[in-house]
Amino acid sequence: MLTQEQVLEKLRAWMEDLFEINPEDVQLDANLATDLDVDSIDAIDLVVKIKELTGKQVNPADFQNVRTVQDVVTVIQNMSAA
Repeated sequence: MLTQEQVLEKLRAWMEDLFEINPEDVQLDANLATDLDVDSIDAIDLVVKIKELTGKQVNPADFQNVRTVQDVVTVIQNMSAA
């Protein structure tokens, strides 16, 4: 299973590459929509990256309640452990 720090590091790189978000802004308590300006279209790009990392399809129900960076980290950790 990936550690929280490993997942956060990946997420920071993705956010910078995909959305030009400063990696220092990607904190566990950051809200994706209000703090990082990630919209539903951006979330699809994120889901693709998660699938590449884990090799598994993201369950839309798992991602439906994702609001913060911590939520994304938790989803990825759960997928990598399964």
